[in-house]
Amino acid sequence: MLLAIDIGNTTISLGVLKKNKMIDVYNIKTASPRQELARDLNGFLFKIKKNYPDLRSIIICSVVPKVTKIVQPYLKKCLDINPVVVGQDIIVPIKNNYHDPRQVGQDRLVCAFAVKCFYGVPAIVIDFGTATTLDVVSGKGEYEGGMIVPGIQLSVESLFQKTALLPRIDMIKPPRGLIGKNTQESILSGIFYGYGMMCSGLIDLLRKQTYGNPRDKSLSEAKVFVTGGYASLMKRFIFHKVDKVDPHLVFKGLYLLHKEIGDTAFPQF
Repeated sequence: MLLAIDIGNTTISLGVLKKNKMIDVYNIKTASPRQELARDLNGFLFKIKKNYPDLRSIIICSVVPKVTKIVQPYLKKCLDINPVVVGQDIIVPIKNNYHDPRQVGQDRLVCAFAVKCFYGVPAIVIDFGTATTLDVVSGKGEYEGGMIVPGIQLSVESLFQKTALLPRIDMIKPPRGLIGKNTQESILSGIFYGYGMMCSGLIDLLRKQTYGNPRDKSLSEAKVFVTGGYASLMKRFIFHKVDKVDPHLVFKGLYLLHKEIGDTAFPQF
């Protein structure tokens, strides 16, 4: 049994996994005031300790280092387990072809690794998180790089903050049709259809890429995997076959890392 923690720019997600299956999940806003963050974290960790007394291992994937430093002491205090941090204590075992491999977010590498192991390659991974990312795993199972654009919620918030008359809207359901009949419907249509068409066009472009190596499969054969908070909502707006929607892809990747290195990498104190 494993506690996997994904610290993103918007949400801290704590997932309890058993064998690669998510059995419980808790979410905290990353930008919460420190006192509120501590209160919520302590509350969730108390529930986890009570409900899962056999828990022995914790692994963290983070793109917010300052929050990682806040979270770690609470894990030691509440669960008496020393967490392992991806990119610091563990290196994701996938060849990283970025010019400067340190620039790649660990969550992107973890998702690429999960897709490689669970679903096969070549692959295109679309993550609808704070940022919308498209990542490429080649036929040789190597992380090639990808694309980053502002995420759905960032775009919606930007419209609200930078315009005088456009309202803030909740992205909890898709538009009823292509042509909006009021301001809210127009924003929903623009966001969902706009991001969907963008992703469809980028999939087309990526599938035309090859790497000049006849032993490597062309990306024309790449399957498409979608993850992140808006994955399920966005699936039908991507006008290509989406081979798998997996909202918990990063957690499955963290489970694989835990399995790869074994419990000896998770010292108890």
